[in-house]
This record gives sequence, structure tokens and C-alpha cells, in this order.
Amino acid sequence: MSAVVERLVAGEAPAELTGTKPDDAAKNDIELLDAYSRAVIHAAEKVSPAVVNVEVRKNEARRGGPMGGQRGHGSGSGFVLTPDGFILTNSHVVHDADNIHVTLQDGFRAGADLVGDDPHSDLAVIRVRTSGLVHATLGDSQAIRVGQLAIAVGNPLGFQCSVTAGVVSALGRSLRASSGRLMDDIIQTDAALNPGNSGGPLVDSRGEIIGVNTAMILPAQGICFAIASNTVKRVATQLIAYGRFRRSYIGVAGQNVALPRWLVRENDLLEDSAILVAGVERDSPAQRAGLEEGDLIIAFDDVPVTSIDDLHAHLTDVRVGVATHVTIIRDRKRQSLSIVPGELR
Repeated sequence: MSAVVERLVAGEAPAELTGTKPDDAAKNDIELLDAYSRAVIHAAEKVSPAVVNVEVRKNEARRGGPMGGQRGHGSGSGFVLTPDGFILTNSHVVHDADNIHVTLQDGFRAGADLVGDDPHSDLAVIRVRTSGLVHATLGDSQAIRVGQLAIAVGNPLGFQCSVTAGVVSALGRSLRASSGRLMDDIIQTDAALNPGNSGGPLVDSRGEIIGVNTAMILPAQGICFAIASNTVKRVATQLIAYGRFRRSYIGVAGQNVALPRWLVRENDLLEDSAILVAGVERDSPAQRAGLEEGDLIIAFDDVPVTSIDDLHAHLTDVRVGVATHVTIIRDRKRQSLSIVPGELR
């Protein structure tokens, strides 16, 4: 048996068949590894100076916790949005905090003020009163693809500026915020996240932020989530300008229900589920429009809605004060009402 055949039997690809000398193959492996390493190093070095450690303290007694004025504390991550000190982090990191302090990579530490907080998107903006800070660049999350490099930078378990790398595992995921509202356009990644990573950036190979790390699934490994950067741009702009993210509301309590087949056929409906109005708030847009308990909401602005989450997706800031058609079924008959959503406070 020839040496070439013996190497094939052993599962090796001899240089005689690949056309590559052993030294060349090793060199190619090194170059490939170096290219990957260079991408991670470049991204980490570019964004790390803008990443901060966020420390918070909360008065637990004032919020119905243990008596005696005990104070809770926690920490997370964030990153500098602008040179004049606006910093983005997760809402669940700073929500209800009495004191917020941030520490930069160079050791600079300062107190921070809460500028705006939106639990529905799990995003918040805080600010330190200084200038000339190194800031991060927000990329276009619509341009990212499944499988591309994803690098997370943050302070997991208190270890400042830790870097982990993986890939974008999936796009367009949905995740429920602590407020109960569904967050859309969530990025799934296998870049390792741990407690303390929350609020830190997920970046691409160019060091541009494609997401804000927000959650991981325990005890699963490699299933982590980030809020897409395009969502961040939209929410952060309003938080800085108004201190809140404007959403509309109509003032109903509802539940998702399946519709009987005869009702679907009788009204030529496209969907077999709807929202049952379980209650109507006093002096709300819904009450003024004539919505009643027991109504079935089947469409909003002539677009079918099959769940509370569908309705929430329509109740954006652009709906505030704008008359909109709501299609309902009452007493087995389809009706159309005009409703003017108000601003959610």
C-alpha cells in the first residue's frame, strides 16, 4: 500500500491530492484564524472605550420591600451615544433606581441622571454631565444577515469590558418585556451573555452596534437576545427629546379569543381569532368611540387584528390624535367605529 493510500485510509488529505504543501496548509490555517481574530480585535478595540459599567441603588423599603430602609443594588452595562454624555442601557437595569453611577473603561466614574425610560422596549437613556466622551456608532440592523459575526461587549458578573464572540443566530424574534408588551425585531445570537451584560452593545465586525444585549434563556446555552439597533435609534431619539417614548392607547382591557366557525363564515372574516373587549376605561378613547364590553375587535385601520399584541403593534406614536376605523362584531354583526387614540402615559 502506497503512502498516499495509507494517509487516505487514516482520514488525512495528502498534499499530493490537495495541491498544497504541509507548510502552506498550516500557513493558510494561521491566516484564516488571524483574519477572524483581527475582526474581533478591531471591533472590540473600537467599541470598548464607549462601553460603561452601570451601578444602581434602590430604596427597597420605599417600594414596599423589607422595612428598615434596606437598599438593593445591581449593575449592568451601557454605551455612550453622544460625546456630551448621553448613555444607553436597558430599562430593567435602571428602572426605579434612586442612584445611578457609571464607570468608563479608563476608570472615570460619575453619577448619572435618568433622562428617559421605556420599559415596553426595555431601553433607557441616562446622562453624565461631561463632554468629549468616546461614543459608539449605531449601525443598520436591517443590513445584518443570519450567520454573520456578532461580538458582545459588557460587564458580565462585574468583569469590566469582557468580550465574547459568536454569530447572528436568527432575526425577527419576539420577546416579552417585563411590562408584558411584546418586543419585535429581536436579534438572536450565540455570543455568550451573563448577568451584567444587559445594556451592553452587540456589534458587527466593523465595530458598529447592531443591537443592545437584553436577555438570555436559562439554562439553555447559546440562546441570547438583543434589541435591534434600528429600534434603538427610534426609541432613544424620543427618550432624549421627550423623556419618554410616545405610544397611543384606546383604553380597553381585552383577551384573545377563537371565533366560532359559523361567525367567521357569517361575516366573511379572513381570520378565526379576535380580541374580546373585557372592559372599557372611563373617559377613554374607546368609551368615547362607543366600544362596549363584549365587542369583538377584528380590525384596526382596516387591517385584521387577531391578538392584543397585534393591536399594540398598531398603537404607535403616529396614531395619537388621529381618527382611525375600528371594525368590531356586536350582536353577530360587523360594525365600524371611529376612534381617536390618546397618548399612553
